[in-house]
Amino acid sequence: MGILSWIVVGLIAGWLAERFIRGPKFGLIGATILGVAGGLLGGFLATTFLKMRNPLTGFDPTTILTAFVGALLLLVMIRVVNGRRI
Repeated sequence: MGILSWIVVGLIAGWLAERFIRGPKFGLIGATILGVAGGLLGGFLATTFLKMRNPLTGFDPTTILTAFVGALLLLVMIRVVNGRRI
């Protein structure tokens, strides 16, 4: 997956995760970083626990869903560390 694909998937996943969990928003760049990091976390978890071969193959619904779930987990972890309610 190319860098442009990662940025687009990250933007979509980060934006969706921010809308799903209430709280302060990170803006365009923050949502993109959140989505890309969520894609890495989601990809790691999917390959480790779900035994998926390659969940991040390109710009498709599986990749966006994997990045979205990872971004949600990151947001929850950030809120827990900061002591804020979700």
